[in-house]
Amino acid sequence: MISFQEGNTKMQNLTKNPILLAYIFGAILVLLLLQLITIKLLRRLGRNPKYLLDKADIKNITKPIFIIFMAIAIRVKTFHSLLGFEEITYVLSKISTISIIFAFTWLLIIGLKFVKRKVISNYDVNAVDNYKARKIYTQFNILERIIIVVIIIIGLSIALMSFESIREIGLTIFTSAGVAGIIIGLSAQKMIASILAGIQIAIAQPIKIDDVVIVENEWGRIEEITLTYVVVNIWDKRRLIVPTSYFIEKPFQNWTKKSADLLGTIYLYTDYRVSFDALRTELERVLKTTDLWDGEKQNIQVTDSKQTCVEIRAMVSAQDASTLWDLRVFVREKLITFLQENYPESIVRTRVLLENNTEESNNL
Repeated sequence: MISFQEGNTKMQNLTKNPILLAYIFGAILVLLLLQLITIKLLRRLGRNPKYLLDKADIKNITKPIFIIFMAIAIRVKTFHSLLGFEEITYVLSKISTISIIFAFTWLLIIGLKFVKRKVISNYDVNAVDNYKARKIYTQFNILERIIIVVIIIIGLSIALMSFESIREIGLTIFTSAGVAGIIIGLSAQKMIASILAGIQIAIAQPIKIDDVVIVENEWGRIEEITLTYVVVNIWDKRRLIVPTSYFIEKPFQNWTKKSADLLGTIYLYTDYRVSFDALRTELERVLKTTDLWDGEKQNIQVTDSKQTCVEIRAMVSAQDASTLWDLRVFVREKLITFLQENYPESIVRTRVLLENNTEESNNL
């Protein structure tokens, strides 16, 4: 180890040696020049529509690249001799190696996030027909987390293997996966099941981002999907947190599995004297007055007849679940108002027939 006095002596010799100072300043200038060239190249790429690198991307990329340049400079043994650091050459070499591994790992993660952002920017989840966009969003959100974990594990393993004394630790990460899997599997079965379910959701996609689902008798939208849990945004702004394994093991309703457009029903219970043709005409008129209806499907059918009333089903279509809910409420209100104003006798009522037994009355 270098004592404080020895280090102070070397620093004094350094300041008295102009050639050594020139080497140091030259190295710093080279690093700055390489950094400047890198920024210029990235900005030039940013002007190309094929790459579309913005300022934030350039700033993020230049940081790990600068670390790589610094790590390479630290490895130059000529500077070790000039600076009198021969005794810690091994330490500097290892610091350089770890820095390079860290920087490349950082670059891979930045590159992954960049690719994800550029791919999903071509898809609009807020569009009317957003089935493909929701599919891409779901796959990239889950796979991104998996790949980042894998990159970090590989980077850590390579860093450990760079040290001969602890190389076995790095190799163990790869070679003892079976034993570790058994131990972890026994102690964290539910967590492993949730992670595997998350991977299965990314591949099979029983649910996607922004899907309309009914889970545990709650209506909501899929807001977030991770490897271990799913966040469902309930209609009243509550958040339902469900483990990913739930969507693999238990039944649930997915209203937008294939497409966002939906059919909805409105049930009315009226007297037998109601005019069905008048209701059909009124439904068509009401739908033409609102933008909630997508113009695709509408119909009225008598689906049941009971002792006291008839069951009438009005069927309408809308572009998505939220719009369909508003449309059903709107149509139900308008049809009830129509019956009240034009066919008040069709409102369901209970009839009681009272027979006057005259003979019994006379006896009394």
